[in-house]
Amino acid sequence: MAQTFQQLGVPSDFLQGIEELGIQTPTPIQEQVIPFLMEDGSDLIAQAQTGTGKTAAFGLPLLAKMNPSKKEIQGLIIAPTRELAKQIGKQLFKYTKYANDKIFVEVAAGGDKIEMQIERLSRPTHILVATPGRLMDLLDKQLSLESVKYLVLDEADEMLSMGFKQELAAIFKETKARKSTWLFSATFQKRVQGLIDNNMSPKAHTVKVAPKEVVNRNIDHQYAICAREEKDDFIAKYLLTHEGDRGLIFARTRAGALRLGQELTKKGLSVAVLQGDLSQRDRDKIMRGFRNERIQHLIATDVAARGIDVEGLAFVIQHQLPDAMQYYTHRSGRTARAGKKGVSITLIEPNERIRISRLEQDLGLNFTMVE
Repeated sequence: MAQTFQQLGVPSDFLQGIEELGIQTPTPIQEQVIPFLMEDGSDLIAQAQTGTGKTAAFGLPLLAKMNPSKKEIQGLIIAPTRELAKQIGKQLFKYTKYANDKIFVEVAAGGDKIEMQIERLSRPTHILVATPGRLMDLLDKQLSLESVKYLVLDEADEMLSMGFKQELAAIFKETKARKSTWLFSATFQKRVQGLIDNNMSPKAHTVKVAPKEVVNRNIDHQYAICAREEKDDFIAKYLLTHEGDRGLIFARTRAGALRLGQELTKKGLSVAVLQGDLSQRDRDKIMRGFRNERIQHLIATDVAARGIDVEGLAFVIQHQLPDAMQYYTHRSGRTARAGKKGVSITLIEPNERIRISRLEQDLGLNFTMVE
């Protein structure tokens, strides 16, 4: 029988905030992580993909462990991208909406004026959510992390693949007084293991959610067989017949994303392309337009989509199958957030049907074919 957040040990004054977000049943990662962190709270290593509910898994216990009467930074969350950092900050704020004691959360990420961030951090701050680069800038400006008791690394593998190894080493050095470190990663390549071996307890508690449990059951998984040259027309037709819906379209390469964007724009569709070469300012402008629904559909590569978390997306379309299985769950998990339903459609070429069967087997999914 599914447990409730109350049974997992979440304090009662956070329950109303969770409920208001439409989150009713804990996900597998929340069921395994929350009781351990609430009761014990020592070092944790957790394998979890995007869309599995990990923000609540670490966020609720972290909020519960804060001492509101102490005004310094007690919790530090490091996230790979500005979007993800802001999303985490927003979620923590919503969880504490009805809390008895005010817990102050600040977000520090590139693209925002550092002077304003320094000013905000001079006020009482219990939890800081930051990107590695901006945190280094703030440390140069004399920000102190000596009161940090809990360090959370979200998407550790993404941070290392983005080249933040030195920054993470510096962050561990600056938080020597911490009681524990909670590390979340979708994959555990050698470099993630190295980070764990060098900085965490050899007795760290490990949680690994089986791939079959990772997938959100509110997603309707579909596929369509298309020759490569038919895919653009299929996507255009789908967007036109689902006029009121908003969605995210994944392309494997930057060039492919830009080309698809041009084709769909020619057909009069409201689309924008998010790709790695954009300046932070242009990226923010596109994301603002997408969140405000001025832009209806977003086309992105896997790299450019890091940290995107937009509520109310009805569908995800995958122009091609991703190279690795975890990217399928990353991509499809962008729809059906917070208890809502959604559709994930993958376009495959005739000889790729076996790869759909493999996803069904490995992730315990049932795909339906659409024409």
